[in-house]
Formats: sequence, structure tokens, C-alpha cells
Amino acid sequence: MNFKTLLAASAIALALPMAAQAQGLVRGAEQGARDGADAAGPVGAIVGGAVGAATGTVGGILGVDDRPRFRSYVTERRVRSYDYDGRVAVGTTLPSSGVTYYDVPDEYRVKPGYRYTVVNDRPVLVDRGHRIVEVID
Repeated sequence: MNFKTLLAASAIALALPMAAQAQGLVRGAEQGARDGADAAGPVGAIVGGAVGAATGTVGGILGVDDRPRFRSYVTERRVRSYDYDGRVAVGTTLPSSGVTYYDVPDEYRVKPGYRYTVVNDRPVLVDRGHRIVEVID
């Protein structure tokens, strides 16, 4: 990685809206710094931290460590899956009727207003407009 890559990654991290940065930023930066340091020493840690912050923020509402635990939480509740003909992906808007949405427990530190449901046997987080913001695989 060169200086331009570091600069671009830093610019991306700084340009993200504050609300989005609140979830996943710290975990992404920490993981990126560790991975970068392992691969390329101190310079790799700096680059990895910046890139990890950007991808951690964009890539998930739940932290990397919380995803398996949240998936287990949903599975244990035996939430009925909604059969959806469309693509189950971030950005897809689900119908407001016919789908049951559930509150996310406080222990997962998810922004207020996000809820979860299961679509085609895949747990997803949705925003107030029923738009998928994270698919929990």
C-alpha cells in the first residue's frame, strides 16, 4: 500500500456520516490495525486501521464478534421466516405487511429504530422504512 491508498482510505472514513460511523467503526479499525500490523508491521497497522474503519462502518451494524451470537439468538427464538421472491441484500425494502419485525435486544448496541426479521431463512436488520441494512450470515 502506498501513501495515496492511505490518504484515500482516511478520506473515506472521515466522509462517512456520523450516524453510520457510530456502529462498527471502532471494531473495524481495531481489526484492520491488527491485520495490517501482522502483514506489514507499523505502516500496515496504520493503513489497516484506516481501511478497517471504513469497511467496518460500511460493512455492518453489528460488530464482527456479535454476528454469530446474534444469529444464535434469532435461531433460538425460532422466528418464522418470511418467503421473499426478491433479492435478500442490503438496500432491499421489505413490505410493511406480512412480515413480522422484532426489536433488537439492547445488549447488541444497535442504533434505536433498527429491528430484525428473518427472510428466506436469513436474519436481517432493517431500518424504520423496512430497508435491509445488514444481512447476518
